[in-house]
Amino acid sequence: MNAWILKTPASVDERPLVLAERPTPVAREDELLIRVSACGICRTDLHVVEGELPVRLSPVIPGHQVVGRVVGRGSRVEGVELDDRVGVAWLNRTCGGCKYCLSGRENLCEQALFTGWSVNGGYAEYVVAPASFTYRIPDRFEDLNAAPLLCAGIIGYRCLRLTGLSGREWAGGRLGIYGFGAAGHICIQLARARGAEVYVCTRDRERHQALAHELGATWVGDAAENPPVQLDTAIIFAPAGELVPTALKALAKGGTLVLGGIHMSAIPPLDYSLIYGERMIRSVANNTRADAQEFLIEAARVPVRTHVQTFPFDQVNEALMALKNDAIRGAGVVVN
Repeated sequence: MNAWILKTPASVDERPLVLAERPTPVAREDELLIRVSACGICRTDLHVVEGELPVRLSPVIPGHQVVGRVVGRGSRVEGVELDDRVGVAWLNRTCGGCKYCLSGRENLCEQALFTGWSVNGGYAEYVVAPASFTYRIPDRFEDLNAAPLLCAGIIGYRCLRLTGLSGREWAGGRLGIYGFGAAGHICIQLARARGAEVYVCTRDRERHQALAHELGATWVGDAAENPPVQLDTAIIFAPAGELVPTALKALAKGGTLVLGGIHMSAIPPLDYSLIYGERMIRSVANNTRADAQEFLIEAARVPVRTHVQTFPFDQVNEALMALKNDAIRGAGVVVN
């Protein structure tokens, strides 16, 4: 099969991914072999490719928002048929027996494996994944539109959960979103469907601010601007630690600031007054399978409409450069 291989992390400007021929993987007894049709590109891919995350597997095939058809299955797999359409997300496998796995917090499993980081991912013609960590894609979504749901969407959903708001609290609640890429443009649709007012802070006027207006943001401003009202909760999707004090200043007493990335630049020193008043900062670490399953149901019900920019399979390096330079409106997807 053809696959994009990362041997040594480097700036995407140096085009570090190399297209190579690799043996088609073979599904183990609990796994599926999937013919990849689309794979979303994610800022986490940038962190892997550029070395901001430590090397877990070398060489590695990145990519962790995979949609495709089942073309092979292991002897222990049940409930999945050949040609079924499935998705593969960031969380690839857990131990199943640690205190985190046994308490509904498998996203914190210390033995967890991650697609496109510690196991090979979807920038390839085929990928294997444990059947129990794959997801049926709702019929409402075409492959291209489904791919961004499998990380940007799932993580946005988990961020909304960790705000602490639930049920009727969303109606009229004020949510701030800092950074408006793939995750932000999905998250706003969920929040608005729940009844929230959404205030978007993002630096790109031509693409991201315009899209936020289209998707119904109550207010849109620059990343460093203060929203015109105090926020009940806020989420930072941008990997920019300097936004943490900015977001805290906009947060009302008792509010929660959720940090939605796996990697973030250094957070500057915080004056105690920014968190006084029982303001809380929470990070999001990966996702659980329950997150993914619940999110896909809600996304289909809303329905979420992903805005995608496609890249052919032979332009993966170019896709990552576009992502790094904030040149993608919505989400980028590599098409096989």
